[in-house]
Amino acid sequence: MVKGTIVDTPDDVGQIVEVRQADGGPPYRVRWLRNDHEALVFPGPDAHVVTAADKLKAESRERSRIAELQQAIARQPHASGA
Repeated sequence: MVKGTIVDTPDDVGQIVEVRQADGGPPYRVRWLRNDHEALVFPGPDAHVVTAADKLKAESRERSRIAELQQAIARQPHASGA
């Protein structure tokens, strides 16, 4: 993911489809999710490179957090319209 550098600009999210260095370092061939464009990328300080496993863990935590919030809301007494 590359953070947007302009306010209200969405982050760019891509998938590394090729690692060219034996040590796993950049450059990476990345397929950008918003348009399927592939490019050779040298990640800068605004980039976050995460493994597929880390991404799955983060998504699982987010789903759990949302489920907990939904359960908390469902437990709240409903206000009756008077």
